Parts: sequence; C-alpha cells; structure tokens
Amino acid sequence: MLRVLRIENFALIDQLELEFGTGLNVLTGETGAGKSIILDAIDAVLGGKVSSRVIRTGTNRSLVEATFVADSALAHWLSEQEIDLIDDNLLIVSREISITANNVRSRSRLNGVLVNRQVMNELRERLVEITAQGQSVLVGQSSQVRDWLDVYGGSTLPQHRDVVAGAYVTYQQAHLALEQRRTSDRERLQQLDLLTYQVTELGAASLDDPDEFEQLQQERERLTHVVDLQHMSYKIYQALYQNDGDALTVTDLLGDSEGALTDMVEYDKELQPLLDLICDAQTAVCEVARQINAYGENLEADPQRLEEVEERIRELKQIIRKYGPTLADAIAHYNRTQAELAALTNSEQSIESLEKQEKACFDKLIKACNKLTQLRRSAGEKLEAELIRELKPLAMEKVQFKVDITPTTPTSTGADKITFMFSPNPGEPLQPLSETASGGEMSRFLLALKACFSLQEAPDTMVFDEIDVGVSGRVAQSIAEKLHQISYQQQVLCVTHQPLVAAMADRHFRVSKQVINEARKKENNGHAEERTVVRVVTLDNLTKRRDELAQLAGGKSAQDAIAFADSLLVQAQHHRNKLATDDKRM
Repeated sequence: MLRVLRIENFALIDQLELEFGTGLNVLTGETGAGKSIILDAIDAVLGGKVSSRVIRTGTNRSLVEATFVADSALAHWLSEQEIDLIDDNLLIVSREISITANNVRSRSRLNGVLVNRQVMNELRERLVEITAQGQSVLVGQSSQVRDWLDVYGGSTLPQHRDVVAGAYVTYQQAHLALEQRRTSDRERLQQLDLLTYQVTELGAASLDDPDEFEQLQQERERLTHVVDLQHMSYKIYQALYQNDGDALTVTDLLGDSEGALTDMVEYDKELQPLLDLICDAQTAVCEVARQINAYGENLEADPQRLEEVEERIRELKQIIRKYGPTLADAIAHYNRTQAELAALTNSEQSIESLEKQEKACFDKLIKACNKLTQLRRSAGEKLEAELIRELKPLAMEKVQFKVDITPTTPTSTGADKITFMFSPNPGEPLQPLSETASGGEMSRFLLALKACFSLQEAPDTMVFDEIDVGVSGRVAQSIAEKLHQISYQQQVLCVTHQPLVAAMADRHFRVSKQVINEARKKENNGHAEERTVVRVVTLDNLTKRRDELAQLAGGKSAQDAIAFADSLLVQAQHHRNKLATDDKRM
C-alpha cells in the first residue's frame, strides 16, 4: 500500500508531500490543474519512462520518493533481492532524475540500495497497477488480452504457459537443427568428397614414420656415393691399421709408443696411467679400423634401390607440399582428417532422423498448446460470467461479453488468438470490444475488468486515471460504488471530475495550480519572477469536501450546488454503511 508520496522539482511541482490512506483516495481539481502529474510521478518512481521535460524548469534535478507498506509476499521478494525493510514493513522507493548537457540520467533506489531497471519492473508489478481510459488501445491487442486472461486464470495457467514455452524452445532447436542440416547438406557432401579423397591419398602413401623423409634423403646420399665411400673407407683402414707401402700406420706408431712407455714404467710407476691410455687408444684404433674395413667391404652399388628411394622421396615431397610443411604435419593432418570423416559419416544424424525429431517436438508443443487452450477456455468462461456480473450494476444490464479464442500458429505463449467480443445492446451481434465500445462503455469495461482482477492476485494499490470520463448520472454513481467496492480489497487512487465518484472517497485531495513569486538567479543578479506550481490540499472535513463537490457539480458554490453536494455525501455514507453491513453478513 502506498503511504507517502514525496515529489521535488517534477514538472510543475516544486515541493509536494502527500499521505495516502487505505480505501478510496480521490484527487479532484479543474482540468489542467496537475492531477495527472501526480500519477506521472508515481509512474516515474516505479521505473516508467522519463524525459528532460519532467525536470522543473530552472532546475537540473528531480526526485520522487514513494513509501509503501510491504506485505509478507513483498517482504519475501525483497529478501531475495537482499534488501532489508525499514521498521519491519516499510519500503522507500526513490528515483532521482538529473540532466547534464543533453543527457538525462536517473537512479532508482530501494531503501537506499541502487537497483537496475529489471528489478524495478518486477517490483512495479507487485506494488501498483495503473488503469486509464487510454488502455482501450491495449484491449485491441491480442497479446495483452492473452496476458490478462492468463493472469486471471490463477497459478495453473502461468505454470502451464511455462511448459509451453519450454516445449516451444525445444521445438525451435529441433527445427533449427533440421534447417541447418538441409541448408548445409550440399556443403557436407562436398566436404565428404574432399575428406575421402585426402584420406585415400594419405592412406595410400603409408605414412607411419615422421622421420622417414630425412632417413630416405640420407640413404639416397649413401647410395649415390658408394664408390667414394668405399675408397675413403679403404684409405682410412690403411692409415690406421695396414698400409700397402712402407709408411707406418697409426697402430704401428701406437705400438712403438706403448713399448717405450712400458720400459719407462719400469723406472717410474707414475707413468702407468699414460701407458693405460696408450693401450686403450691402440684397442680403439684397431676397432675403428676393423669396422671401417667391414663397412667398405659391405658397400655395394644398388641402382634399383636408389631408384626406389628417389621415387619415394618424390612422393613424400608431393605429400609435404600439400599437407606439410613437414612430414609430421602431414601425418597429423591424415589422423585429423580420418576423425573428421568418421564424424561426418558415422555420427551425423540423417535428415530423416532430424525430421522425426522435429515432428516429435512439434507434436509435444501442440499437445501442450492444446492443454493451455483448454485452461484458457475454462478461465474465459469464468471471466465472461464474472465480468457480466460486474458490468450489470454499471448500467449495462443487457450486455453480452465473450472471450473469443481462435487457433493460430504456435509460439512460446501458445497457439491462441484471444479477442474480447462485446455487445452492449440487445439484438446487436458480438463484435471486437476495441472496435465497438464507446468511451463511456470502455471506461466501465476497464473498471469491471479490474474489479474481476482485484479478486485474484493483484498489487495492493490500484490507480485509476479518469476512468469515469464520458459517463454521468446513474452510470457515474455505479462507477463510484464499484471503485469503493474495489477499495475494500485494495487501496485505490483515483483521479476524477465526477462529484458522484469524489463523494465516495475515504480520503479526498484537491489539486490546483497557483502562481507564486520565486527568486531566481540570472546573470548573477537575483530577481523575482512569477512561476506556476501545483498545490494539493487534503480535504479533511465535511465542509471542505462539500465545497469541492459543489465546485465540481456547479462550478460555483451556489446554494443548489451546496445542497447537491450535501446529498452526495449523505448518499455516499449510506452506501458505505450498506457495504459494511453486507460485508459483516458475508
């Protein structure tokens, strides 16, 4: 429930603080007095769209602050947002709007905690619902009518709507997978051809050893230089071990050195390590000579093998140029291509299987939509009966109303197009409400609709902006009684020009414009100028209320207007007493 509204520098309001109460709170005043500005401020503090125009001329900052009394459900939601209540049950919602250069900035806070727009949107739905005759545009929108019906249907409908939304997402995913497969099937076949060719080519090359290319190059060098290698190995053998001429070999020289050192060791044992080295060297040289001789003797010219090596090197060079830059890279590409080919040929679902999957998901969606449609038809029948019951006291005794539900393409919200069909006069066919209802009929319809919703889960505060425009007499009285009836369940704020409605108020505010002299600074020279401001007075006694009602009724406080106002107040009190008695009986 909205307890206090404080406004600073908002449109024509310089400073204003209003304290609202339970029941029916009514704001009256002449046309253009600024009543709607107060409702605009409520809309703004709850996250509504604002522009630089809401900031009072001559200032660069506007502040709107609303204090609400929180119920247990709101307290629980705030706890989830990690926001503590003040004094156990108070929530202060504030919004500061400022202008710098050409930019408009705003900050919203809940009990001093900065919050984003998403949080404010969720909070707004829990705190206040604003109804204006301009909502007749929404009545013609199937999506809005659908949302209203779903809320009216209670918790079961929104829950099953979530089921439909989930089924729709699953179907969309299956449909997208099928369409992507169909779109890419030609590319997939081309990719299959390419991968198959590469795997075949690389497989035929028998690529096993990443060092094969270097080894073949080495073998080719050996086979190409067999004669040179034989000659040089024989030459080394002669130098080390056996010379055909008279020259001494390395082993001869080492043998002489070994003999000399043996004699020297006889006289100096410290030379023994050197003798050991000579002996080891002699052994090593003999081994080298033996192995180089064997190497040379085993060398044979093999033109056929050389041709095979040359052919293999050419083949590997071709592979490396296409899949390299090294043979190891080509082998890695071969392994990777085999895996990709296996994935395309073995793991990919066929178009047929994807079509089956899409159909199964679509069937599940249709089944969920059909269930949702049944729930909506049930809620629609209930709304039809209740709304007609609410409209009859509003001078619409013969009204016909139907929630028309026709099938449409399934979406995340179901497969229903919902239209409110309406006939206010006997003998006239049902037609779309938005196309046939007059202004007064639309006002009464919206009021009756909100009365139906007041019995469901709805915000604690309902705001009606001139919902009684276009009506008078008995209809206005019926609207007044209906507003007061709704205020038994929820706090109601109502802007009205109807004295019949204002007379039913539990708390009455008069809104007016005044011209004041305000000191302003201009070019560093202070001077006073006339400014228009909005002022609100609480009419807290019968005399003030009577005068305001007389003003609304007759435009002046003539005796007949005063008498009419007195009769309205007496009639309003009688109605309140009757409602209270009926409530006790229930």
